[in-house]
Amino acid sequence: MKKKYLLTSFMSFLMFTQLYGVDGYEVYKSKCSQCHIENISKADVVKNFATMKAPPMVEVANQVKGNIIIADDDEDVHRHVVKLFIKDYIDNPFLDKSMCNPMALERFGVMPSQKGKLSADEKEAVAEWIYERYEGVRFK
Repeated sequence: MKKKYLLTSFMSFLMFTQLYGVDGYEVYKSKCSQCHIENISKADVVKNFATMKAPPMVEVANQVKGNIIIADDDEDVHRHVVKLFIKDYIDNPFLDKSMCNPMALERFGVMPSQKGKLSADEKEAVAEWIYERYEGVRFK
């Protein structure tokens, strides 16, 4: 079941990229990577904590995906709700919506709004990329 779902998800991602021409990884690299490191271990975070600008994207993805609970464990609904949250948070990041751990919030604060800096297609693409990129990837 999981392999079939991953194949379906990958095919959906390819179809989205072909239809809209927006690559989520490219959006991440051009808009998000200045602050969010793509993937880093907890040990390396400890070493580099003082110079980091924001939590690593792997931890952001893990927190968001782990904190959004869907009652019947429907993966498609979970994906949809996580992507909606990410797209909204890009424009409207507020403390009461934050899913970062308290230490990250204390160190980095709330992300500045990116309203107007990403198109709707870019937000959709990066939200999809975040969901897919960190599927099964843990922050450890």
